[in-house]
Amino acid sequence: MSSQIDYTINALRGKILEGELKPGERMVELELSAQLSVSRTPIRIALGELEKEGLLEHLPTRGFRVRQFTVQEIANAVDVRGALEGMAARLAAEQGLSPETSSELQACISEGRELLDKAQSDGHLIDAARWVPMNARFHNALVLAARNTTLASALAHVSKTPMAGAGALSLNGMLPMLEYSFIQRAQSDHEDVLTALLAAEGTRAEALMREHAHRSRNNKRELIARLQGSKTA
Repeated sequence: MSSQIDYTINALRGKILEGELKPGERMVELELSAQLSVSRTPIRIALGELEKEGLLEHLPTRGFRVRQFTVQEIANAVDVRGALEGMAARLAAEQGLSPETSSELQACISEGRELLDKAQSDGHLIDAARWVPMNARFHNALVLAARNTTLASALAHVSKTPMAGAGALSLNGMLPMLEYSFIQRAQSDHEDVLTALLAAEGTRAEALMREHAHRSRNNKRELIARLQGSKTA
């Protein structure tokens, strides 16, 4: 994505999480374009991306509005996702990884290391445009490796909750050191999970994925609380 599109997505996401854009509020392209000083094209793209994250929903007629959700709903959904992904990790370890899956997971880990190294020399600002899809690929590969379509379907349903899916972004660049520490730990989790998978340690892989989701839940709580706190300070 272009820097202008990334800026627009981050700005609108921030307005939603900070409460500036209220649940049920309609997203008017012309007004948003004027507020952010961008054309309507990046606004349209940003609205589509935020719908994928679950922060927006289609109006019955046309356009988007902010979805109604609470931090507790996000936390509950992430807890359920952790249980399901833990099960997926156990099944994948017990059945064994295919060479293709092993290669995909390792590629994700290598990219994660690269992004963290780059962030160290860039004010600890993570390249979210690369981290988010890479993170989603890692989780998706793990789920597919379980070879359980019912499990995959249940995960897809849970991930429709705002900010709950593996591909949902909680980074916004406003708290770079905090976000960097979260990603650094997530990277370590990914490496530990792959080690357990390759060693066919199903119980350990399941526990690691559950703990990974638990941290994700707490991280999202802290990020949203800090954003909302900075707004009222």
